[in-house]
Amino acid sequence: MRLPVRFSASFVVVTALALCAGTRTHAQNTAPQTTGNGTYISTDPLAQVRYENRYDVSLGMAYDHLKAGPTLLQGANLGGLDLTGSYWFSKHWGAQATGRGYLGTSGAGVNAVGIKGPFVSQYIFAAGPEWLGPHNKHGAIIAHVLVGGAYGKFEQDLRGNSPSVVDFYNDQIAPAAIMGGHFDLNRSAHWVFRITPDAVLTRYSTNYAPKLTQTDINFAISVGIEYKFKKKR
Repeated sequence: MRLPVRFSASFVVVTALALCAGTRTHAQNTAPQTTGNGTYISTDPLAQVRYENRYDVSLGMAYDHLKAGPTLLQGANLGGLDLTGSYWFSKHWGAQATGRGYLGTSGAGVNAVGIKGPFVSQYIFAAGPEWLGPHNKHGAIIAHVLVGGAYGKFEQDLRGNSPSVVDFYNDQIAPAAIMGGHFDLNRSAHWVFRITPDAVLTRYSTNYAPKLTQTDINFAISVGIEYKFKKKR
């Protein structure tokens, strides 16, 4: 098993800046306000945060690191979207489903046909349990383990050549699993700023000699917003 997991320092910086900006905004929103007659009224946009919603949905800009072939030294840094929905059975346990699409260029094996940086894409659909961990009105940590399938498109930019020419996998549907969770920063009772770091496991194979099947674990992250619907459990 190869573990090409790379935690990008840039994402850590972006996350820290986003959290700092959210904290400042919250402080401004909770500052006392003055009415026309000089009376101060304290407002708290997080006062109604209860973690009792039945449904929620989130959408984020997503990043995924991908190995497009079993022997490639260079990986692919892909961008895309992450759409996720949840149904909560109780305060701490729910079921989650996600659909993710990624697109970008990949390094290619040394070849005689002049292929460099071909486009590749990956689409993941998975579902599984999620657990609400430590939480308060300001935010929450949520863990999930999702299983499903990944559709990898590796041959779309090879000019009709076999993927063996650039050491790529074949186009295929393969097993996939997602292990990670969410860091949520509440902005109101319904709106949440969400960061989702995950380890993404895929098991692709080749149909050319020597036939290889390999399990890869790569890093993925998305940053976006979540909406909690009004219906309560």
